[in-house]
Amino acid sequence: MPALRKLLKFLINVVPFVIFTALTLFSQTGLDDVHVATRQTLPNQRGASSVELENSGIHVIHTDSRLVLVPVSVTDPMQRFVTGLNRDNFEVFEGAKPQTIQHFSSEDVPVSLGIILDVSGSMSDKFDRVREAVNQFCEASNPQDEFFMITFSDEARLAVDFTSNPDDIKKELLFTPPKGRTSLLDAIHMGLRKMKNARYGKRALLIISDGGDNHSRYGEKEIKGLAKESDVMIYSIGIFDRYLPTPEEIRGPTLLTDIAEPTGGRAFTVDNVNVMPSIARHIGMELRTQYVLAYRPKDPHTGKWRKIRVKLRLPRRFAFLQAHAKTGYYASVDAEPVTSPEVEQTSTR
Repeated sequence: MPALRKLLKFLINVVPFVIFTALTLFSQTGLDDVHVATRQTLPNQRGASSVELENSGIHVIHTDSRLVLVPVSVTDPMQRFVTGLNRDNFEVFEGAKPQTIQHFSSEDVPVSLGIILDVSGSMSDKFDRVREAVNQFCEASNPQDEFFMITFSDEARLAVDFTSNPDDIKKELLFTPPKGRTSLLDAIHMGLRKMKNARYGKRALLIISDGGDNHSRYGEKEIKGLAKESDVMIYSIGIFDRYLPTPEEIRGPTLLTDIAEPTGGRAFTVDNVNVMPSIARHIGMELRTQYVLAYRPKDPHTGKWRKIRVKLRLPRRFAFLQAHAKTGYYASVDAEPVTSPEVEQTSTR
């Protein structure tokens, strides 16, 4: 026992010093102000990140060329967010070709957020936790964010139009009785179309559902293609029954992952409704701690899907940090949104 007490005393006194020393050396390599945000408890997780840059010196205009915007989240193995990095700590590749990062932002900018909420009959026994999850997501948001909410069961419905007051969302949830089937794909389609009227260039959807689709007019292939073209980050929390899953529930996790990951979002699959609020809050915090990289492609646009890869440039001892970003974008020969630090935002709702 004396030996055990000595070991504990050693760990208490020395380990914090080792961590502090490591971070000090980290900063001496050019990372002067690196921070790790507080951790939210998370279950299984996949994936991460488009972009408004209204208050960050980069604004949306229309022109014949385009900067590709790549939001990036950086996390440690415990899924804590790492802030304080700079432009030199990132590399962007389009295909195998490195790109020049022309603009960089790490500011907490406003986001246009859409909540896509399953209110089918199977959600009845989960809805208290769903309400809490939506509340946590809204509370973690930037005070300038705007929201809308689409609910879906037998059909998708715009329950709350764009609002800057999260209480409008919370009030609607009090009078939303779960019933009917699951038109998930129709709701995502409605959400992506609604985002065309968003105020901000940085846009994200949060989907909360307990099953795959069983009542939509639109098909998987169509929605996946629309999501990849949209420049909207899609996050999802899927609550699936491990013991008596329906065929659509078996397909649900893969469906949500295939829709979310190419956009830079994440698909969370859980079997315990009690963890939903912490996941929702984690997603809200991720949207506030992202970096935004902007580059102009070196090759002419071809209208094809361009693969993107983001790498971190850090000392080897910090190889455990991971960057999460969208996997690509559709290049277009048409006029596209592009960012420029010299002009004011011209897009309006």
